[in-house]
Amino acid sequence: MEGLPIGPFLLRWNGVFIALGVACGGFISALRLRQRYQDSEIILYLFTPIVVWGWLGARLWHVFTPPLSSIELDLTTTHYLSHPLDILAAWIGGYGIPGALLGGTFGLWLAARKEELPFWQLADILAPGALLAQVIGRVGNYFNQEIYGLPTTLPWGIFIEPQNRLNGFEQIEFYHPLFAYEMILNALALVFLLRLAGGAYAEKLPTGGVFLIYLTVSSAIRFSLEFLRLDKALVNGVNINPIFFTLLFLLAGFLFYKKWSAQTL
Repeated sequence: MEGLPIGPFLLRWNGVFIALGVACGGFISALRLRQRYQDSEIILYLFTPIVVWGWLGARLWHVFTPPLSSIELDLTTTHYLSHPLDILAAWIGGYGIPGALLGGTFGLWLAARKEELPFWQLADILAPGALLAQVIGRVGNYFNQEIYGLPTTLPWGIFIEPQNRLNGFEQIEFYHPLFAYEMILNALALVFLLRLAGGAYAEKLPTGGVFLIYLTVSSAIRFSLEFLRLDKALVNGVNINPIFFTLLFLLAGFLFYKKWSAQTL
């Protein structure tokens, strides 16, 4: 079954688990906000702009950097620009985490500015919830047979149905479960982040430190896994994702260093 049938509609598993991940991430963020501000309702002011801008960013990243699997279905950037309604059609094509990070962060900045709340403190509080959403969201890739890696003979290789294989790999059955690698690594990063945010080191970190560590760790994970990825997002023949995550890693690391240095002066 490709998804969850609701009346005449079919919710694809990828969308179901993304929504579930966002809901769970929002829940633990509300709990953390309540611990910090004694008012979990703050999440109501933040949730909509973060989700809307995050969704828009994720969708636009897919539109302008479509993976090979989408290009083989003629879902190219040219297609989307000539059929603009397809950009809003969530059931056509997919999403990109780089765009979700950019859009969600921008949405948080807008909401924090509007409500006159401290952006960096909020980013620290929401970072574990964002990582949890990524962990849960990846489960949908298993059901939709997406985000798999290079062919493998390892015992944990995942069988990919012929209709979901890329051109040139029709006769190869088993592949690296790349989505599972990312899910496991992000889950470990989540445990680390929660311990960091709630442990003795929390008071020693600069404001925004937890969020910036989240970005650096997530970037390192995605960068390392991109070299196993078969369904690459190519722009003029160049895989754009490793470039993005390298730049994000360097930027987040630089900002953390600046904040740490300013705090220790």
